[in-house]
Amino acid sequence: MFEIFGFDEFRPGQAEIVKAALNGENLLAIMPTGGGKSLCYQLPALMGEGLTLVISPLIALMRDQVAQLRGVGVAAASLNSGNSIQENHLIRHAAVNGELKLLYLSPERLSRPDAMDFLHKANITTIAVDEAHCVSRWGHDFRPEYQQIGRVCQELGGVQIMGFTATADALTRKDIEQKLFPAPPKVFLHGFDRPNIRLAMSPRNNAKNQLMSFLENHRGQSGIIYCQSRKKVDETASFLTRNAYQAYPYHAGLEAEIRANNQDVFLREEGMIIVATIAFGMGIDKPDVRFVFHMDLPKNIESYYQEIGRAGRDDLPADTLTLYGYNEIRQYRQWIDEGDASDEQKRIEHQKLNSLAAMCEASVCRRQTLLAYFGDQCEPCGNCDLCAGEVETRDGTREAQMALSNILRTNEMFGMEHLVAVLRGSENQKVQKFNHQNVSTFGIGKEISANQWKSTYRQLLAAGLVAIDADRFNRWFVTDAGWQVLKSLQKVTLRKEVAISASKSSRQSADGLLTGDHNQTVLAALKAYRLELAREKKQPAFVIFS
Repeated sequence: MFEIFGFDEFRPGQAEIVKAALNGENLLAIMPTGGGKSLCYQLPALMGEGLTLVISPLIALMRDQVAQLRGVGVAAASLNSGNSIQENHLIRHAAVNGELKLLYLSPERLSRPDAMDFLHKANITTIAVDEAHCVSRWGHDFRPEYQQIGRVCQELGGVQIMGFTATADALTRKDIEQKLFPAPPKVFLHGFDRPNIRLAMSPRNNAKNQLMSFLENHRGQSGIIYCQSRKKVDETASFLTRNAYQAYPYHAGLEAEIRANNQDVFLREEGMIIVATIAFGMGIDKPDVRFVFHMDLPKNIESYYQEIGRAGRDDLPADTLTLYGYNEIRQYRQWIDEGDASDEQKRIEHQKLNSLAAMCEASVCRRQTLLAYFGDQCEPCGNCDLCAGEVETRDGTREAQMALSNILRTNEMFGMEHLVAVLRGSENQKVQKFNHQNVSTFGIGKEISANQWKSTYRQLLAAGLVAIDADRFNRWFVTDAGWQVLKSLQKVTLRKEVAISASKSSRQSADGLLTGDHNQTVLAALKAYRLELAREKKQPAFVIFS
């Protein structure tokens, strides 16, 4: 393992997954971003017989992994549209003749008329599906092309199937199991925590000022800045360039050659910033990304988790800051409502958006809220803006009890809009239809604005005092923890005033691990030497050494 991959020991969770893979078991592995998923199918492929077929969603990802494998002498290749016809012909010939150990291809290629004929001729023993959440309609990055992978596995017959993802809640995991495997696979769930990544969220005040304040703590470091629109990507990249930062845009509207060049510069050079839409990043293997900054709120927690997870893959401290605004949350809701999805799908999407909005307004450890969404847990992390006391809080127990009692008085059958209407004493048609003007909580919170009540409910959701039942029309219900509050056995802390300043820097920067003039000189020399070798070998700097 050391000779090929450069590791003398496994990361947490890798050993048991590799062991199961070598035993020929079908498996689904959910590992944190940067947890080393690729090793879990690459190493068994080299140790076993036959050909491992890797289904991967992006040409750039396939190209990078194949380049790294070939660089250490592994017989790997990828079939993709970026190759010439002759190159793809030679790759297919090598696969059929048993000259390859790993073959990468996109799910779209499985639908080609000649695909199954070729796959039957190759001695495929294992199919590894990267970014397996793409197969699920409940996943945040659903791709219809992934739906055919299960059929291909069945037609090939007797092949081992392995799925890998970093972003799958319980509903998505269940869907992956049903769509990808002929029978329930062995599931490895290895936690979602990335403790080296600092989490922070702030209402958008002056986004460019907030960005510049944040970047002051990260000069000379590599990072990713996400924007929702191509126009905003171009504007932000130009703004940073004018302010002496080396920033490159990346989005689907750019010519393919420009996109590829900007990505290569980001991967190979140090201290570069990429400004991108969500089109950038899936599978990007650059371990020394020191920060991720969101100019706009992602559309759900899965996207947020995946995007911030591109920072700090070398396990050194990394920093994140996400800006949000209530207008964009309203816009997302409108897009969901006006979309072509089924009512069931829309309920799921609204639930995911509610969870993200709740995380924005959380008053307790942000990491606890994030991990709880995925069914994981941790103690207060001490490495987020809330643990650092950057957001003022107040005793909100009485307000919380009113909100919780209101859920019970309306029989735990309604969503947030209706609950707020009852508390505010609104006699709208729905309130009267269910006779809720006669419940004891009707109008008891009329002195508090509707927006404040919505914020309170989202904070209760983030704190785990209430939950949403997606199977029953997104009804809100009180959890066991919520009952403790109703019984006055537990107090509730709510946000007093939302912080609007940019995130403070991480408690310890990565470069800060080497202190003193001499060590800084040595570090600079090592980086310069690594960069020289990387350019000579045309490889990312981290491949040379880290």
